Amino acid sequence: MSDEKAPVVIVDQTEFNAVMKRLDKIDEKIEFVGSEIAQRIGKKIGRDIGILYGSVIGLLLFLIYISVSSMFRLIH
Repeated sequence: MSDEKAPVVIVDQTEFNAVMKRLDKIDEKIEFVGSEIAQRIGKKIGRDIGILYGSVIGLLLFLIYISVSSMFRLIH
């Protein structure tokens, strides 16, 4: 096993730089798509939380209205 050597590859510098540029562009596209997906998920979660808060506030206002209107009926 100690006689085995790692393979050595010799590549032209311009080809290497071109491949690295292409890999950088691919990496940018992957990051962009990932961020777009995260943003869409965030919007959906924000919408759901907004609906929940709106429902709770609406329910509280309705309960306050009912309790206040029943108090006025008792007074008059």
